[in-house]
Amino acid sequence: MAASTPSRILVGAVLTAWLAVVVGPPVGLYAWRGQRLAEVSTPEARRQWEAFREDVRRQAEQPGPVKRKVPKSVEPPELVWLRDYAPLAATAWVVLAGVLGGVLAAMVIGVARSAAQQQPARDRDHEEQHDGDGKHADEREHG
Repeated sequence: MAASTPSRILVGAVLTAWLAVVVGPPVGLYAWRGQRLAEVSTPEARRQWEAFREDVRRQAEQPGPVKRKVPKSVEPPELVWLRDYAPLAATAWVVLAGVLGGVLAAMVIGVARSAAQQQPARDRDHEEQHDGDGKHADEREHG
């Protein structure tokens, strides 16, 4: 049985949405990553990070209810994450969203196709019921 046009449209829409969900965020991350890496890898950003670490170091020496820990990294964490871990994050997104979204897309397509295949049978049952109603009505009138 050939797929109907609404079924093909639904399949195309579901697959397009799935592809957008899988590809969109990593593409956006890499576009943002390039822009942000340029900002956080400047000498000024490193000076700000070092000033923050020094401020935490001073606060750690003062008595108080909370003891602060001095960050060990000599580079800003955002720089390290964008430089070293963005590819891992993008890969994880593609795998997880691809599998989970693919399963969801398959379920939606399966339900839609199942409903489309059952529609002719429901129409046929309805016609038989309608014919039977007329036959029974004739029998009641003449019976």
